[in-house]
Amino acid sequence: MPEGDTVWRAARELNAALAGRTLTRCDIRVPKFATVDFTGETVQNVVARGKHLLIRVGGDDGWTIHSHLKMEGLWHIYAKGAKWRRPAFKARCILETPDAAAVGFELGFLKVLPRSGEEEAVGYLGPDLLGPDWDPEEALRRLSSQPDRPIGLALLDQRNLAGIGNVYRCELCFLAGAHPLTPVAEVKNLPRMVTLAKKLLEANKARSTRATTGNLRGDTLWVYGREHRGCLRCGTRVTLEQLGDNELELRDLYYCPYCQPASTLAAE
Repeated sequence: MPEGDTVWRAARELNAALAGRTLTRCDIRVPKFATVDFTGETVQNVVARGKHLLIRVGGDDGWTIHSHLKMEGLWHIYAKGAKWRRPAFKARCILETPDAAAVGFELGFLKVLPRSGEEEAVGYLGPDLLGPDWDPEEALRRLSSQPDRPIGLALLDQRNLAGIGNVYRCELCFLAGAHPLTPVAEVKNLPRMVTLAKKLLEANKARSTRATTGNLRGDTLWVYGREHRGCLRCGTRVTLEQLGDNELELRDLYYCPYCQPASTLAAE
């Protein structure tokens, strides 16, 4: 599932393949931008902003190909002429250089905007857990700005801190001993949760196996996806519910009712 670490890794790989190279093919398969053709232009760089990818083409006054993976999207890098590992009809963007091809499949959305439009597109995001703008104090301030909101929603809101997806949301609540419905104001270890979020994404950003348990060869997650196997710590059956509000769509929520009791505030 794409989260901040996945997007960071995708940006690094795309940047290595495209930055400084001249495009020999540009095929954007989204109706609104189907006529956009950057063939002959040079890719300046590729950066991640939370769970967003920005492919910058041309100079500082050039253009940006802005994509978001959502649930199913991914980018592949292929040697020039190599067979794709996904069906061609799922491709939404194809960028080729003399040496390689970058193909974006099933992208959640894909837009082309002037470089000057980046701030409007992603400026609303909170501090990026894996970005140069990371500011834990600002992230904590934003989380605390809605004290009555459940922590399980506040962590997922990219306006608070950018890069946390559903897996990390569930695992962070578990590691903090916080029931996901606990109001932000009642989570006594909120600064620790922010620190832990940064630590987890940093630890996982350069590896394909995401782990919050420290175990890369066995059980890698404490509660996420374990509704039929039980909490990895105590064995209690993991609860699977859905959580959302007017601002965030319903998403699966996993927690251990024993390790994260609703009647007890998160321990310091």
